[in-house]
Amino acid sequence: MVHRLRARFGRAADLPRAFWFLWAGTIVNRLGGFVVPFLTLYLTGQRGLPVAQAALMLSLFGAGSFTANLIGGELADHLGRRPVLMLSLFAAPVAMLALGSARDIPLIAATTLVLGFFTDLYRPAVSAAVADLVPAEDRPRAYGYLYWAINLGAAIAPALAGWIASRNYTLLFLGDALTTALFGALVMWGVSETRPAGPTRGPRMATRRRLASLKDEPLLLLFAALALVFGTIYMQGYVTLPIDMRDHGLQADKYGLVIALNGALIVLLGLPASNRAGRWPRFRTLAAASLLLGVGFGLPALPAGLGLYALSVLIWTLGEIGGATVAPAVVADLSPADKRGLFQGVFGAAWGLSIFVGPLLGGWAIERLGAHTLWAACFAGGLLLAAGYLAMAGKAERRMRARREDAVGGS
Repeated sequence: MVHRLRARFGRAADLPRAFWFLWAGTIVNRLGGFVVPFLTLYLTGQRGLPVAQAALMLSLFGAGSFTANLIGGELADHLGRRPVLMLSLFAAPVAMLALGSARDIPLIAATTLVLGFFTDLYRPAVSAAVADLVPAEDRPRAYGYLYWAINLGAAIAPALAGWIASRNYTLLFLGDALTTALFGALVMWGVSETRPAGPTRGPRMATRRRLASLKDEPLLLLFAALALVFGTIYMQGYVTLPIDMRDHGLQADKYGLVIALNGALIVLLGLPASNRAGRWPRFRTLAAASLLLGVGFGLPALPAGLGLYALSVLIWTLGEIGGATVAPAVVADLSPADKRGLFQGVFGAAWGLSIFVGPLLGGWAIERLGAHTLWAACFAGGLLLAAGYLAMAGKAERRMRARREDAVGGS
């Protein structure tokens, strides 16, 4: 199977075998990515929670994700990539089923928090493993292929989930749990440990020193802060967009079709973008991606219908493609070899924090200020993001060149 996949991707065939197991597992997992895109609708419709309270539950998922990325990155550097992958991919299905059976609000809150933690605990380990396996010049391509795999599933899952949700929400939780566990099985079968060999560290003191050392990495922290803003805007596609569409008379099945355009466009454009991304100027690409994100999320401020929502998704998806292809490679190039997991964890934690902040801000804004104000703020945020990426480009590119030279000198 893996050999057939490698052959089909042409240039991609030179990427390592273990990468393709991660890639295939990602597709399987995302084909069953049913619950999170529909969690707001599930909680408001099936459990009767107000919009603000449902948004708070999704924010708890983000709090778990934020914590998981920091802890997962450090564990990936200390214990190895494979143990973290296994823990995450086999514990998350249990949390998923627990959330699907929860009825009381405190139990829903607790299981959502735990689900957010175990769902995203593996992410820094995957990103670090790609950095271990793939040389710097091919990393944008490799991360782009992974991102394409995510969205091959995302092109199918929302439409299928919308159809399932209109009949039985329980099946959403069962399907999501099963596909996550199958990803774990693929890791067991085809992914060996990739962490570079190094001296054994005492975990407690090493972790303290390593986390303290982040204060000496202002470029990483600034890049993570920009990712937080990017992610906060992006989250509105899964939190406030379905609510705004419902307020305009468009129900869950219509939202499922519109958001499926996101995955479909990435499936069409993701591979060509990934194959070219290594030649793109990385920070100008991120600035352009930010502008597209802002324009796309600003469009629903206009008189809204199904066609406008679809156009909005198509535009911000173009920004998503550029950002998601380039950003992890920037983090990998900024990181020393012994801190790849930690750096990817910090970057992932920014995205996790956006899953916490995005629903809170979006839910508050759409209830208190109205949807027009929310979408106008998203547009302004995209402009500020573009300026931020351009401002940090010079120093960051010099640091990335120095890291690459150090890696070549140490090999």
